[in-house]
Amino acid sequence: MNWVRKQKLPAIEAIQYEGCSCIELKDLWNALHNSFNSAQIREIDIHALDDIPSKPMEEWNSFAKQELIDVIKKCNNLSAPGLDKLTWSHIKLIIKDEDCIAKLIDIANACIELGYWPSHFKSSTMVIIPKSNKSIYDLPKSYCPIVLLNTIRKLFKK
Repeated sequence: MNWVRKQKLPAIEAIQYEGCSCIELKDLWNALHNSFNSAQIREIDIHALDDIPSKPMEEWNSFAKQELIDVIKKCNNLSAPGLDKLTWSHIKLIIKDEDCIAKLIDIANACIELGYWPSHFKSSTMVIIPKSNKSIYDLPKSYCPIVLLNTIRKLFKK
């Protein structure tokens, strides 16, 4: 992965899950999915939400050029790119062009005005990387899930 620091990985043995080695891809998928997404299958009592008091709808202000520039300057160039494959250094280059920054602001303001969040901003993918300083990597907990989001989405949320 070119967006993480290069490091020598230790020898990795087959991941053990529920007493079995994950040799087949479907077994590995099952082990990692059940380890990192275990809350997904739990039942939820949605009536707990009834106790949360309602708050009045807030008015959003339109994005301003300087606001967008200030937010982008604070972003770390070494963070992982999103699903759109854009890094913060790419975005920093893009906003040097007046037309490009104007289009980004137009998109952000359209999202606010329409109350619409595009589906590609809602997409994510999970990358599983080994945790550092582990003596053995045969358990799913020896790995860390990293969720990659669309970079433009992260910018608008910031």
